[in-house]
Amino acid sequence: MNIFWEGKFFNPTKGQLTMEQVFEEIRNYTEEKQEKEYEIIVGCDSSSSLEPTFPLVVVVLRHGEGGRFFIHKVKYPEARKFHNLHERILQEVLLSCDFASFLREHFGDKIQYIHADVGENGPTKDMIKEIVGLIRGNGFEPVIKPESFAASSVADRFS
Repeated sequence: MNIFWEGKFFNPTKGQLTMEQVFEEIRNYTEEKQEKEYEIIVGCDSSSSLEPTFPLVVVVLRHGEGGRFFIHKVKYPEARKFHNLHERILQEVLLSCDFASFLREHFGDKIQYIHADVGENGPTKDMIKEIVGLIRGNGFEPVIKPESFAASSVADRFS
């Protein structure tokens, strides 16, 4: 298991959970109403400091009935610095791709989307092609602002 997933995840209802408990919660939630359609989405954000925290989130949507989310804060050792927005955004997407690939091993095609915190407006507009290509190159469908709620709303709330 990747070192990033060994820490605790937070869910507002369940509190602190291990990765195994997150898997169990996702399985229970998706099996509770098997007739429904589900999506599992990964997104990440970061605080704007030299040593940012990267809240990595997995959102499980039950179409038409809301969803659940689980968040894990990734903090790098002090020796690792992120000197600009470009480095931070790339790291957010790399973490998301790694985590989504890991989840796909357990949940298959239910995980198709990665939400990226980039959009047509603002300082990230010049990065869209690069980020979209990176996500697609890892086998996922990219979603950018304003639709990328997992990164730009859920994860952002915890950065």
